[in-house]
Amino acid sequence: MDTVLLRAFVTVAESQGFSAAGKVLHRTQSAVSLQIKRLEDQMGQALFERTSRSVLLTSHGEQLLPYARHMLKLEDEARERLGNRRRGELIRFATSEEQASAYLPSLLPRHAQRFPETRLELTCDISATLVNQFHEGLQDVVLSIRHLPTQSGHLLGWEPMVWVVADHCRPADWDTLPLALNPEGCIFRAHALSALGREERQWETHYSSQSPTGINLPVQAGLAMTVKTPRSVPAGCRIVGEAEGLPPLGQVEIELHRRPGHTSEALEAFCEELERIVTENHDVAVPEAGEALPG
Repeated sequence: MDTVLLRAFVTVAESQGFSAAGKVLHRTQSAVSLQIKRLEDQMGQALFERTSRSVLLTSHGEQLLPYARHMLKLEDEARERLGNRRRGELIRFATSEEQASAYLPSLLPRHAQRFPETRLELTCDISATLVNQFHEGLQDVVLSIRHLPTQSGHLLGWEPMVWVVADHCRPADWDTLPLALNPEGCIFRAHALSALGREERQWETHYSSQSPTGINLPVQAGLAMTVKTPRSVPAGCRIVGEAEGLPPLGQVEIELHRRPGHTSEALEAFCEELERIVTENHDVAVPEAGEALPG
């Protein structure tokens, strides 16, 4: 059985679309469609149900998928053993700067000890941008904060958002709350403004930056307040307690996106260790088996 066709099949199944699979495989949509047609001809069965809006596995496709994944895993392991290990596998990993600061100090040494020849290409940006890059086939693994429903994201858990001020500041001292926030498109910004709007609190965005440093500096100086997760509270700052009159912010969902149709021992270990480190954070609520994203 042609593993090239199987890789196209697994990628379409996990991407839930021919166009998205083509971006991952660096092929045109028509080329991927042709590969699936050839595999279906070989199998003598339709593997996908195609509609104008979705691509879903047929019952035969569902039966083939675990076997295809296993065969591709064996092929990747064989290639790694026979050649790729010498030059080192490249893992393109993307996450926010604050998640990188929280999780990579533990992840990188552990992974390097097991796979010293693995190369890591790290990209830091806001989650929405990184997920778009993933869907364009530009990233292998993305750890993100969920902004919109996606077909590729695997829920790791929920993390609370908190108001943060300098240690010496009190929100009650401000008639108009001065905010330091990420630009439009950031879910932390959206939650902050929505919460203040519901409470009819006066606010003004005094500082805006895509970089955590650009947010942290005015907050640490007592010039503004911001929204963080507990793991990202900067030095010299504190979480504002409920008794101080600010509205609750709710939670955000942490997702792991992993390149469809691709596996290796190093990539498997990287993702497993990353998931373990994230979910061991005591502030992260981990879903029960089978639990879905909240509506």
